[in-house]
Amino acid sequence: MSSNVHNETDVKTTSGVVRGQTIQVLNTNVYQFLGIPYAEPPVGALRFAKPQPIEKPLEGIIDATKFGNGCMQKESGFTGMSSPSNLSEDCLVLNIWTPNVRNKDQLSETPALKPVMFWIHGGGLSWGSSDMYGGGPLATYDVVFVSINYRLAHFGFLYGDREDAPGNQGFYDQLLALKWVRENIHAFGGDRDEITIFGESAGSWSVSAHILSPLSKGLFKRAIMQSGAQLFNKDRDMITKSEALKEGKELAKDLGCSDSEDWLQFLRNVDPKELVAKTKPSTRPVFGTEFLPLSAQKAFEITSLLNWASVSVKRCALAGVKPIPNTKGKSIMCAVRDISSSHLKISANALH
Repeated sequence: MSSNVHNETDVKTTSGVVRGQTIQVLNTNVYQFLGIPYAEPPVGALRFAKPQPIEKPLEGIIDATKFGNGCMQKESGFTGMSSPSNLSEDCLVLNIWTPNVRNKDQLSETPALKPVMFWIHGGGLSWGSSDMYGGGPLATYDVVFVSINYRLAHFGFLYGDREDAPGNQGFYDQLLALKWVRENIHAFGGDRDEITIFGESAGSWSVSAHILSPLSKGLFKRAIMQSGAQLFNKDRDMITKSEALKEGKELAKDLGCSDSEDWLQFLRNVDPKELVAKTKPSTRPVFGTEFLPLSAQKAFEITSLLNWASVSVKRCALAGVKPIPNTKGKSIMCAVRDISSSHLKISANALH
């Protein structure tokens, strides 16, 4: 698909100056920027914590000509889907493919800003990486394509019932990446007010989580869910805080933590490969938290679906989402134009 790398291109961002390349895709020139850091490395005391934005731009030029590290994970077990060769906890990076950039000298009139497609990879929230996908072909269709890494399995979803281990860290990673895009995408020719988030499988679960989360309100305009949603299993797709806390403590004990030790600190000091070895094929988000105050079912039960812009089943055949019972013939939305529903105003504190 992609070949013929041409001249280097520098773009100034809040992370620092990134240097990408011009490549040719389908006989079209596309600007490619790979492995751009959007957060501080989530290591040491930041393991299991919310991602921290990069407060001060990095010095020098950031090499954005190659993919960054993949997040810690096991092999997927699926034929043809191997894990990234370079795995690290320092993995919070994003990639951008765009038809044009705006903060360079232009010999002609500056092109109009383009719609942005924000891709979230799948993998059961336990494996996968943004480097599995190339966004060049989509960029030839006059859109800006962004893909991201986010923490997985225990690194991304362990719950400690503490501010420094809130659970759903992987979703917070996605949230911070989305905020980074809104702040910087204009420099890559993208329109911050025309962002569509989309994903496949667990990436689609993630999209539905952002539709449900009060923290993501106003950060995107449209959503596409491909083969997965928090509502797919109406009886059980998330776990409660008490269940998640029990799982975390059992993990620590299984790895050798004594009753007298701080179990969370113990897990922060464990070799990351030991945590990877305990990874389950699929990881479940935690509800009753700041990011997800309600379970997906409860959120929709207290919300009038008639206030949402629904899309016919025929138009969203790829969504793979089961209809919600008692919707009076209305199909569940797989593209959402109005995300201002009442449940987005509910805080986790109000649930106790």
